[in-house]
Amino acid sequence: MKEKIIALSGVSKTYSRGGESLVVLDRLDLEVARGGFCALMGPSGSGKSTLLNLIGGLDHADAGRVEVAGTNLEELGGSALAAWRAETVGFVFQGFNLIPVLTARENIELPLLLAPLSRKERRRHVDHALELVGLTDRARHRPSQLSGGQEQRAAIARAIVTDPKLILADEPTGDLDRESADQILELLARLNAELEKTVLIVTHDSLAAARARRVVHLDKGKLVDRSEAALPQGGGN
Repeated sequence: MKEKIIALSGVSKTYSRGGESLVVLDRLDLEVARGGFCALMGPSGSGKSTLLNLIGGLDHADAGRVEVAGTNLEELGGSALAAWRAETVGFVFQGFNLIPVLTARENIELPLLLAPLSRKERRRHVDHALELVGLTDRARHRPSQLSGGQEQRAAIARAIVTDPKLILADEPTGDLDRESADQILELLARLNAELEKTVLIVTHDSLAAARARRVVHLDKGKLVDRSEAALPQGGGN
């Protein structure tokens, strides 16, 4: 059996809204094997993004254990948690989150500025990431000069430039047309298959989910897992 890169046990998360408590995650268990490609689906407000944030160390659970890449995140805080994120996780968001005044190259380089690398080493890492996502010829373009698909490619390059173990993508195709969305999904599948990156995507798109090798549904704070064998043939990588 493959090593687990994500292991959640009895995880709960509650928010207060209008004086009432809203249970978003209810004693949830989830395991994802290293090198897996998993899609997380569910209705709006079901807690998908909350779960992704817990796995990425952007939020803390109220109860339970969140272990990612062999680290219990509940034991980390402050600079230790930030250092863990920088080394372990690459984030991809629906809105790209690129800085408008910076070029694609400069946006991709940002995570490396926190690493003890020389300028030459940073350039080598950025060049490699640009090549992987097919944006070498757009390196000097600013976000306003890129198409939506190219912006998301730049965002993915930024996510992988530190060589993280885990890619977390929150609705990565939500703002894209079908052709661009398919290209982004193909890129994520290739990063999973060729570089053995573990990929976890949150999506409403059944076509996006079909690219994953495993689909997990979240509803009312609980998970319903679909086995790899139940997915359509050709839906993996």
